[in-house]
Amino acid sequence: MSTPTRSTGRSAHWLRACGIAVLAAAIVSLILLAFSWPTVTSQAKNLPVAVVGNAEQRAQLGAQLPADTFEVHGAQSREEAVGMIQRREVYGAVVLGTEPEVLIAGGGSPAAGTALRTLATQVQLQLDQRALAAGTPAERVPHITTTDVAPLSTDDPTGSGMAITGLPLALGGVVGGVLISLLVTGRRRRAAAVLAYGVVGGLALTAILQSWFGILQGPFWLNALAIGLTVAATAALINGLVSTIGTPGILLGVVITVLIGNPISGTSAPQEFLPWHFGAIGQYFVPGAGGSLLRSLAYFPDAPRAREWWVLTAWLLAGGLLILIGHLRAHAGQRRTAAVH
Repeated sequence: MSTPTRSTGRSAHWLRACGIAVLAAAIVSLILLAFSWPTVTSQAKNLPVAVVGNAEQRAQLGAQLPADTFEVHGAQSREEAVGMIQRREVYGAVVLGTEPEVLIAGGGSPAAGTALRTLATQVQLQLDQRALAAGTPAERVPHITTTDVAPLSTDDPTGSGMAITGLPLALGGVVGGVLISLLVTGRRRRAAAVLAYGVVGGLALTAILQSWFGILQGPFWLNALAIGLTVAATAALINGLVSTIGTPGILLGVVITVLIGNPISGTSAPQEFLPWHFGAIGQYFVPGAGGSLLRSLAYFPDAPRAREWWVLTAWLLAGGLLILIGHLRAHAGQRRTAAVH
């Protein structure tokens, strides 16, 4: 009489096993999609560059550039173009005239630098074609030069080190947040642990990335503050979510930071390379703001950085607010329980 029951139980176990396998495959596919999609679909689009020259020269260059690849901004002089690069208003510049030159910023983005070097080749080809049509001797054809006004560190000549810092910082914030939420009891102690983690983690990671590997440039203490705020913001978010919705808050925090924020952060490629407006949106997540801030501190001291500081601070405060809400809710529940008894 018990055979049908055992058979039904075995069938339920098999169905559960198959369901878990499908769920695991879906999760892995989602992770693969989140990390590979921005890279596979990225392409140079509306990359802002300055052009020094008269209106006619700018119009001619703009007409000959690949459609939608570059966004041309006028500049009156080479000095103005350099200033625009140093303020991160453009990724590079083309100086037209008797001594043509392409200005790049290796510290801004290796991918953008590659696009600008390709642009230099195209400009040189145009100069050669015009000279040939006009019968100008080859020795009198101006040869374009390429100048890097914000070169990469000699310890990170390809920029790969700076490009990959985003994911370790995102994971660092997640690991700190998860450990604190699981091992530290009491919401106030968790909040204190998050701040302590930001201080210690910021100093430790900066010592590795700057003093040891030489990837980061610029002032050590500002870099430590930026990294500490980045990892603390993620850790605070995770602990805030755990305080309000429980253990599922860990998963939600990971999704927000690692699966959404990091792929569209623009740390490995310029935000303009990402489809739609994802690159711009990514600057308002912790990985995007943190990565942009570190790049500015390292290579562009004249660039405005207020937005990045405020974005990171806002995420840190949001996590703290969620911790406070969870703390007040827990105390309210304890008072109700005490009143009943």
